[in-house]
Amino acid sequence: MKRKFIFFASVGFLIYSGFLLSHPPTAASLPRQIWVATWGSSQQIPEPQNELPLEDLRDATVRQIFHLSIGGSALRVHLSNAFGTEALRFTSVHIARPLSTSSPAIDPASDRALTFAGKPDATLPPGAEFVSDPVNMDVPPLSDLAVTFHLDAPPSRESSHPGSRATTYYVHGDSTGAATLLEPKHVDHWFQISEIDVQTTGYAGTIVVLGDSITDGHGATTNGNDRWTDVLATRLQASPQTRNIGVSNQGIGGNHLLTDGLGPNALSRFDRDVLAPAGVRWLIVFEGVNDLGELARTAEVPPADHAALVERVLAAYRQLIERAHTHNLRVFGATITPYAGSDYYHPSPTSEADRQAVNQWIRGHFDAVLDFDAIVRDHAHPDQLRAAFDSGDHLHPSPAGYKAMAESISLTEFQP
Repeated sequence: MKRKFIFFASVGFLIYSGFLLSHPPTAASLPRQIWVATWGSSQQIPEPQNELPLEDLRDATVRQIFHLSIGGSALRVHLSNAFGTEALRFTSVHIARPLSTSSPAIDPASDRALTFAGKPDATLPPGAEFVSDPVNMDVPPLSDLAVTFHLDAPPSRESSHPGSRATTYYVHGDSTGAATLLEPKHVDHWFQISEIDVQTTGYAGTIVVLGDSITDGHGATTNGNDRWTDVLATRLQASPQTRNIGVSNQGIGGNHLLTDGLGPNALSRFDRDVLAPAGVRWLIVFEGVNDLGELARTAEVPPADHAALVERVLAAYRQLIERAHTHNLRVFGATITPYAGSDYYHPSPTSEADRQAVNQWIRGHFDAVLDFDAIVRDHAHPDQLRAAFDSGDHLHPSPAGYKAMAESISLTEFQP
């Protein structure tokens, strides 16, 4: 009996061992890890007044501070040479927790050197982006992260995000790991960084917002992180069902649906800015005011030109929806907010009729609608922003307006 017991016990062990080999416990017991974009910005060629002089970027350390949306257990950083015409070498890149959103000082204990395929430097081909190796680091939601890099030679052409509403600091020499930068120069633009991802588990994803200056945050507080997308990220953190949903702000000031200007047109940047961010599941489209306003900015045009522009704008929306659906994204359309009295566009009644026609189409053709027009308009004068929500130029909302816009969004749209 004893030998028989040993025999059957051995057979049982072999069977169980085979089960372990074909069904590792970790496959069933560990939650699935997913990378999600917690911060992002659209890259563009900076206008001459917004680019850094080449000599300022020769043997230079650049420290930038980014406000994250969701938290995670690990992170990675995307370097960008999207518009460079020659290879660009980053000799070292560090991350750390900043002591303030408006200071170059960091907490030295939090400083980490990033690697790229195990090496401390990375050389990006022209037009390319590099993602760092993951760094195990607990990142709280709605926290700030300082990314510091050193370049030995300036980029052939800068890849930048001029409308940062955040301060960037830079000095000569390699100070990537320094606790602070001594007597730095500073500008309110971002350079060569396109995305930060965090690793999380469970129900998670990213909301990408494709927009213009109203999404980029014109009229928001510098280093204050009070764009409407920031407020949305804060609201998402208030619910356990949406805490793992990141917000990637892909707004460019002055951006158009149809033509290049300040940054590439929205259709041409769709792959890089909408499809590429990690974990993207939802798209908000909030573009069009610059197309409508530019048509008759300097002089009125015939009604046929207005009608033709409206049709082209609607065709662009159809393209965005179709391309997003091809990649299983749910698409929200945001109505164009009023801009009568604008110091820049001076819209006529015909331009206002164009806006109304476009908004009527938006309300009936997207998967869901964010009716920002209804939130910020003056109900006595619906072609104008409400005074309490006007930044002062009668085109861009104020921080109070941005807050009202974000608070109007139903979070159930993003729940499981």
